[in-house]
Amino acid sequence: MENFLSKEDIKVSKQFESKGYVVAKTKSVKLLNEINTVIFEVLKKYVKKKKLTENEKTLNQIHKFIDKKKLNTIRLKIFDKINKSKKIKKLFFLSAKKYLEILVGNELAMQNRINLSIQLPNDDSSLLDVHSDVWSGDSPFEIVVWLPLVDCFRTKSMYLLKPKYYDKFEKNFSKFAKKDSESIFKSINKNINWIKINKGNVLIFNQTLPHGNRVNLEKETRWSLNCRFKSVFSPYGDKQIGEFFAPISLRKMSEIGMKYKLPKI
Repeated sequence: MENFLSKEDIKVSKQFESKGYVVAKTKSVKLLNEINTVIFEVLKKYVKKKKLTENEKTLNQIHKFIDKKKLNTIRLKIFDKINKSKKIKKLFFLSAKKYLEILVGNELAMQNRINLSIQLPNDDSSLLDVHSDVWSGDSPFEIVVWLPLVDCFRTKSMYLLKPKYYDKFEKNFSKFAKKDSESIFKSINKNINWIKINKGNVLIFNQTLPHGNRVNLEKETRWSLNCRFKSVFSPYGDKQIGEFFAPISLRKMSEIGMKYKLPKI
């Protein structure tokens, strides 16, 4: 098969294949500023002190200022505001556009809603057990963009099974049919990569690989956003276009081709 990819395309693709992810600069200060504005608009209504400094340090230590019982309410209010903003959605896409086009293509569909995760220290209410998105009906053609709003490391971040161990895991997968997700995690624990990523970077990862998070044992709160992207014309799983995804970069010839009808004789 002929390959006309550029040297950079090949380099990024090989890194993604071998590591299961790519970390890159977001190049979007506007995006982080827009998200911060939304977050602090909500937080000011729930914090335990009158003045709230709008910076990363406050986000890292927010568990000291909010009632944990109101965490989900806060998260949902921020989530709702973020997803009502077309500007944030576009900036989120642009933050990873270069790498999405290298790894997925330039005619993309984007998940309708950007997800928000807030994980307080030692809080087990926001856990995402080990999983692969395709196990719950997502298409294997999807990719995930994960944006940290604070520096993330160790248990304050997420983990991903290293690709070189996936084939062995897949061959033994049937052994876990009657076991829980914790059994799966224990079986891969030695072969996972805890992804270190700082604010200002973006993570693009292979969601077919088992991944998840654990109880945050660090002394800081994790804040992150994530959203799925796929090629418009690649196969869909249970989550269809129009219901879960929307086209965001359809090209003109595709529009023309989709509308074209042969003339009647």
